[in-house]
Amino acid sequence: MVKLVLILGDQLSDSLSALKSADKTTDIVVMAEVMGEAEYVPHHPKKIAFLFAAMRKFADRLRGQGWTVSYFKLDDDDNPQTISGALLACAQQFGTSAVITTQAGEWRVIKALDDLPLDVDVHPDDRFIASHAEFAAWAEDRKALRMEYFYREMRRKTGLMMEGDKPAGGQWNFDHDNRKPAPGSVEYSGPMRFQPDEITREVLALVREKFSENFGSLDDFWFATDQGQARQHLAHWIKGGLPKFGDFQDAMMGDEPFLYHAIVGLYINAGLLDPLEVCKAVEEAWIAGDVPINSAEGFIRQIIGWREYVRGIYFLEGPDYTTRNVLQHARDLPWLYWGGKTWMRCLEKSVEQTEQEAYAHHIQRLMVTGNFALLAGVDPAQVHEWYLAVYADAYEWVEAPNTIGMSQFADGGVIASKPYISSGNYIDKMSDYCKECSYKVKDKTGPDACPFNLLYWHFLDRHRDRFSGNHRMGNMYRVWDRMTEDKRKTVLADADAFLEKLDAGDTV
Repeated sequence: MVKLVLILGDQLSDSLSALKSADKTTDIVVMAEVMGEAEYVPHHPKKIAFLFAAMRKFADRLRGQGWTVSYFKLDDDDNPQTISGALLACAQQFGTSAVITTQAGEWRVIKALDDLPLDVDVHPDDRFIASHAEFAAWAEDRKALRMEYFYREMRRKTGLMMEGDKPAGGQWNFDHDNRKPAPGSVEYSGPMRFQPDEITREVLALVREKFSENFGSLDDFWFATDQGQARQHLAHWIKGGLPKFGDFQDAMMGDEPFLYHAIVGLYINAGLLDPLEVCKAVEEAWIAGDVPINSAEGFIRQIIGWREYVRGIYFLEGPDYTTRNVLQHARDLPWLYWGGKTWMRCLEKSVEQTEQEAYAHHIQRLMVTGNFALLAGVDPAQVHEWYLAVYADAYEWVEAPNTIGMSQFADGGVIASKPYISSGNYIDKMSDYCKECSYKVKDKTGPDACPFNLLYWHFLDRHRDRFSGNHRMGNMYRVWDRMTEDKRKTVLADADAFLEKLDAGDTV
């Protein structure tokens, strides 16, 4: 009997388990560009264009390998505009009820496929290093699910940067070497840029027509859209960016959106690059003496450590994870996140970069946009949907734990042992943002005081009952308590005044 082989937009891999279990002589591959996926959050136009172009090219690649592909373009007249509808249409057309698929990476898609009146055979996504069962076994009976210990297990399993059972260099983690502030200049040319080919140009015209109201610019589209291009980009970064990636991975610069970052997350998460392939290429560069150990280890930790860890958390915690809000934050996401005017240069530059590139690196996301939302008490569900919408590498399995857990502490400490908050001092130390900001980062109160300084203490004061007993936060409260009562009242009054302006929609 003919079987339908469903391939989703983030499953563009030759090694996909659904393909390995199918028969290209009889089975039909189903791929679909649908509004149901493009509109469930208002995705950045560059993200939509990247996925549609990559999907079309992957479909052509499969046809070249001898597969029959039933492909729905977004503007096809017969497009049912949902994944479920596409499968039902193909089931009727080919007279079958059998579907083979690789497990989706979002609970809502998993549920939609479960609800189909078809026989759906779901295969595990073995492009990841740790299976759901492996992660659950690791997590069982642990009081705290800290990534560092999981990462060590992944190093042992993969053998990456290992010397027998010992980590290369005598330690597991070289993060203390990876915290240099913004450099005076960046020597790396940035990510490899590709001119849109005919397929990509057709997609860009479609996206410009259908999604012109979405937040984000479609201009200067340069992403790789097939496996070959993604591999070229990887080689380009390993040679030019990786040597100094470790040193400056936490730095931020207003006019340097990429610094030495890899920009491979969107390619790995869509399936154009295999995570182990990427890590082995990095390891080889280190073995050859082309990159220092802190850069190689720091990058590999992000892939086999953090990336695998957050996926494990997402599936372990279940479908309700995105609704968590232990701090009961309820403020609406400020308009400045959608490009509204702000006098805060760090937020202005981070959002401006996001609008242009569908990209910001992890410290911009965690310590600028995420930090501000947490300090201001923004509803974490709205923060989650914003991150999911605006970044080209965002899928719920990877984005939600980073936002709900790491960034907003909405899960109550499943991921982080304390909230990731800071005053303006951290941003000043790690960036060049504060030098040209309208606010003064050294001012602690008054109309010119950096809003991060005011909101930092406001957050600690209003959540004292929850966090004063946290051993990692005790010193913060001791500093607060040593301030005079008048100063504390002034700080809180200034913070309240700032939040009132924010709620009123005034420029802040």
